[in-house]
Amino acid sequence: MTMNRSTLACVSLVLAGLTVCLSAHHSPVMFDRSVRKTLVGTVVEFAWMNPHASIQLDVPNESGGMDRWGVELGSPNSMVRNGWRSSLLKPGDKVTVVVNPLKSGELGGIFVSITLADGRTLGGNATN
Repeated sequence: MTMNRSTLACVSLVLAGLTVCLSAHHSPVMFDRSVRKTLVGTVVEFAWMNPHASIQLDVPNESGGMDRWGVELGSPNSMVRNGWRSSLLKPGDKVTVVVNPLKSGELGGIFVSITLADGRTLGGNATN
């Protein structure tokens, strides 16, 4: 059984489109990987969900107020392999999180490492 040219072209275009979409989803282009920012703050929310877990963190700012930072982590599956659990963080926990910030200057970043209140540090591949 052979495919005609138009069917083969159509299948090729669909596969190429899927490849671009999937690689764009996992692209780190929005984060400045050359910069590391340390955030010392309080956990507001820890969302343990696919495709990426996330942390919402209140961080004191220079004017005496609070800034809400969003931190993107990896999938729960990859995080478990790196020592994480869904119960690891709770609202009110004091933590230090290192991120590669968003290039846009918005208050967000991609996870690099975290130091918990008890001194334990997790890092590495939680963003896989």
